[in-house]
Amino acid sequence: MTERSSKWLKDDLDRRIVRELQRNARESTTNIAARLNVARSTVHERIMRMEKDGVIAGYSVVLSKNPSEESIQVLVLMEVKQQETRKILRRLGQYAEIRLCLSINGEFDLFLSIEAPRIEDLDVVVDEIAEIPGVLRTKTFVVFGRRFDRGYNETAQRIAAQFMDETMQSDG
Repeated sequence: MTERSSKWLKDDLDRRIVRELQRNARESTTNIAARLNVARSTVHERIMRMEKDGVIAGYSVVLSKNPSEESIQVLVLMEVKQQETRKILRRLGQYAEIRLCLSINGEFDLFLSIEAPRIEDLDVVVDEIAEIPGVLRTKTFVVFGRRFDRGYNETAQRIAAQFMDETMQSDG
């Protein structure tokens, strides 16, 4: 067994525990154990092992959204000059509206998730990032809604993969 494989989810129980923690990271091990029909000590030991092995890297606060302050989200695919990537990433990091930046393979190099309260605000940000030296082109998608969400990062990665598949099919 390699070092990497020993640090990942070992079995279905690990996956189920992680799913429970993604729903509510503050849930007690007693409640998780009851839902999964296993001993509390088993859940506790599994969580401790996954934390120690780096499978669980941390926990975060997810703020609820005030319906009157609902934001609009766009996803942006970016093709960049490879030698300019570091400079571009530094510039992108200055935008509070950019919630996520992923490095991806294929026709595009970066995937951004951007949120702002108004479409006009998003328009400004998207225009500005397109003008960053080294950005060759961008492709923007407006998000109409989330069908389900198991965690922001996972969702964004899944959406990115879906857009990459659709982009490759429509361009090829």
